[in-house]
Amino acid sequence: MLTIPELGNSVNAGGIVTNLHDVGVGSPVLLLHGSGPGVTAWANWRLTIPELAKHYRVIAPDLVGFGYTERPSVARYSMDGWVDHAHAIIDSLGIRKVSIVGNSFGGAIALALAIRYPERVNRMVLMGSVGVPFVITPELNAIWGYRPSIENMRKLLDIFAFDRGLVNDELAELRYQASIRPGYQESYEKMFPEPRQRWVDELSSSYFDISNISAPALIVHGRDDRVIPLENAFLLNKLIKKSQLHVFGMCGHWTQIEHAKQFNQLLINFLAEE
Repeated sequence: MLTIPELGNSVNAGGIVTNLHDVGVGSPVLLLHGSGPGVTAWANWRLTIPELAKHYRVIAPDLVGFGYTERPSVARYSMDGWVDHAHAIIDSLGIRKVSIVGNSFGGAIALALAIRYPERVNRMVLMGSVGVPFVITPELNAIWGYRPSIENMRKLLDIFAFDRGLVNDELAELRYQASIRPGYQESYEKMFPEPRQRWVDELSSSYFDISNISAPALIVHGRDDRVIPLENAFLLNKLIKKSQLHVFGMCGHWTQIEHAKQFNQLLINFLAEE
């Protein structure tokens, strides 16, 4: 019988049957994935979950519209919908307070959670994060406008990584097959239709709200990221009072994969701080 690594536990979170990985013991850490086609929590965090779970309870869900989580016909693919779903996941697990690690799109959701539910957020890590206004890059526009084919998937994977050696035909095939699972592309096309600048704007929080975040934050970015501008990281560092910034050289949008060992240690050290 084949094991599907992307499949974890199922929980009912706000009426949505949600696929998530829940491993390890200790203080809870919620990992929120990005928005690339074919993404799942496992695909995004597969090199992070095992190391982080040695020290913490790690919860990595497929947010509604992505991966193996249910896609209700009434699902809201919007900032409010995703924030409500993430908040419902915390509630469904009986967690009072959680640290959050948000990758790209997931960073925008993490920011909004810290703004709307400050009493529920302990610490926050924002990696290659959306969440502040910027002019959409051609690369992000291409990612959100993905149409399924092996060729298109290979082009997108080349965008993500600074080291093209990380991108091969096997990975492209795996992500392509994930992107054509029943219902996936239909959901994906509903999330970010043209003009796509408006979704960057919708996923942004106000400077005032961000500057009032009380949770300590670690901001991580790849210096050579072509998807999300490095300037986002500098701005978030300026706005969030209790924040620190780490920029990886020779690194694109896949910090957690391209520099997995250093990223994991950085994460573990930050989450352990008092």
